[in-house]
Amino acid sequence: MTATELRDKTPDQLRDMLKDLKKEAFNLRFQAATSQMENTARVRTVRRDVARVMTILNEKAASAAAAE
Repeated sequence: MTATELRDKTPDQLRDMLKDLKKEAFNLRFQAATSQMENTARVRTVRRDVARVMTILNEKAASAAAAE
């Protein structure tokens, strides 16, 4: 997922996506702790996706505050 794709989404969609990504990150951490993880690179991808979504949400909030 790229930042340009995320910028096209609404803040509500981004919050839902963030919630899903955080759930996935939790599940991956749980799998890692129990040695059941198959794809260790997925942890890095999900962590970066979470950061990307949070960045876009902050950008949207800042632009909304500046517009007022």
